[in-house]
Amino acid sequence: MSRVLVFQHVAAEPLGTLDALLRERGHRLRFCNFERQPLAQPTIDRYHGLIVLGGPMNVDESDRRPHLRTELKVIEAALKADKPVLGICLGAQLLAHVLGAPIRRLQTPEIGWYRLEPTEHAASDPIMHPMAEPTHVFQWHSYGFDLPSGAQRLASTAQWPDQAFRYGERAYGMQFHLEMDAPLINRWLSTPEYWHELAQVGMDPEAQPIRSATDEHIGPMQNIASEVFGGFLDLVGRPNRRIVLPSR
Repeated sequence: MSRVLVFQHVAAEPLGTLDALLRERGHRLRFCNFERQPLAQPTIDRYHGLIVLGGPMNVDESDRRPHLRTELKVIEAALKADKPVLGICLGAQLLAHVLGAPIRRLQTPEIGWYRLEPTEHAASDPIMHPMAEPTHVFQWHSYGFDLPSGAQRLASTAQWPDQAFRYGERAYGMQFHLEMDAPLINRWLSTPEYWHELAQVGMDPEAQPIRSATDEHIGPMQNIASEVFGGFLDLVGRPNRRIVLPSR
C-alpha cells in the first residue's frame, strides 16, 4: 500500500485537485499541517513519497519558522532514500535549497496566469511530457529558485527562467500551481493576506484580469495537471484500495 506524506503550510493552500486524484487512486495520506503543528517532527521512513505544498512564507524565514528546517531535513532524507518528491511553489524552493540552489526575490512577482514555455527536455520527461507545448499556468510567488546543480530544467517563463526541474529520476520542483481550480483561485483572491499582496505590488485589487483569464485557462490546465500528477503518483506506486489516515 503506497503511503504519501504531505506537508501543508496554511489552510488556504491545500492539495487542490491533487487531493481528489490521490483519493481516487487509493493512496494512504498523512498530512503534516505546520500551521497547526509548527513543532511537528515528521520523518519519511514509513512513506513512499513526499509532497510539499506552497505557502506565503519564504525559505529564509527559518529563524522564526523552525518547521522550515524540519522540512529541509525530511526532503534531504527523502532524496537520500530515492523516494519520489514533489515540491510545489514554496515546496519547489525548499527542494532547490536542499540541492544547494539560491532562492532569490523576483524583481516583479508572478501573480496570475503566465505562459509556460517547455524546454527541449520536457517532451521526453516521464512526468512533464504532457506540458511539451506552451501552456498557461497559475502563479503566485515573489521568490524564485535557480536551477540546482545536476538538475534538468523543464520549463521557463519570460519573467523567470527556472519554473520546473527534475533532479535524478524521482524529484520534481514546480514553481507554478497546477493544483488550482476556479473555486480555490477565488478563495485566494478573497483572502485578506493575498488580496493585500495584490495591492502592494500595484495589481488590480479586484483581480478582474485574473478572474477573466481563469475562465479561459483553468480547463486546459486542469486536464494537463491530471496527467502530470498522475505520472508523479505512478512513481509513488499504484495502490489497490482507498484509505486516508487522519493527521497527527
